[in-house]
Amino acid sequence: MSTPMVITAAMVGAETTREQTPHLPITAEEIAEDAVRCREAGAAMVHLHVRTPDGKPSQDTELFRAAIRAIRKRTDILIQVSTGGAVGMNVDERCGGLRLTGEDRPDMATLTTGTVNFGDEVFWNPRPLVRDIARRIKALGLRPEFECFDVGMVDEARALAKEGVAELPGHFDFVLGVPGALTAREDALDFMIKSLPEGSTWTVAGVGRHQLPFVELAAERGGNARVGLEDNIYVSKGVLAKGNWELVAEAVKRAKAKGRTLATPQEARRLLRLDAPTA
Repeated sequence: MSTPMVITAAMVGAETTREQTPHLPITAEEIAEDAVRCREAGAAMVHLHVRTPDGKPSQDTELFRAAIRAIRKRTDILIQVSTGGAVGMNVDERCGGLRLTGEDRPDMATLTTGTVNFGDEVFWNPRPLVRDIARRIKALGLRPEFECFDVGMVDEARALAKEGVAELPGHFDFVLGVPGALTAREDALDFMIKSLPEGSTWTVAGVGRHQLPFVELAAERGGNARVGLEDNIYVSKGVLAKGNWELVAEAVKRAKAKGRTLATPQEARRLLRLDAPTA
């Protein structure tokens, strides 16, 4: 296929712990070092959460600033900040990365467009909160990645566009395999793809053991893929990935086996329309 594939490394997340894997990057320097290796392995973008020094989930603006500066000092990889944060955070906490401007401004931000069961918890995204975050993303001049845990969240992106708080065509991330949400199945992925607004681009993030097989499905369908320790800590059954870079390297190998080339950050910026005006 002629369209390069964008590989995103979801590096940190809010759920994975050092007890589960000693390879989880936590400090700005650790994140930056892993990001460099992800870029060298073939990733075009990192999806970024941050942690406090003791490893607790945080959306603190200054922690984002430190991580972004450390990454950009070393590599040209694109940086997408999370506005999901951790379950239980309020909207102001979740939007810490959206307070960065100028040289520290991220390249993109996520926007989850609906509420979903998240294991035994609830990832709470009522419609007013979604619109609040959408407006903040737009005010910063960024384009969102619509994070969709179910197909109704694709429809909600259409509603946001009609209300003028987001724009279509857009870029979507299908998060499949979270306990309590849409199962990671091939037919589920195909249904999500068919539901997209015309001209939109998409990424799939398979959770756990589904992560790497769904790279192959995305490659076959002309889409993009997200891998990383946020969603999966194993490079093969029972074998811990030594870092996000190792999952990226495996994803790249699988994508190339399906005939795909890999997007550079510059190509990804064009493919995802990140330089297009948002207002």
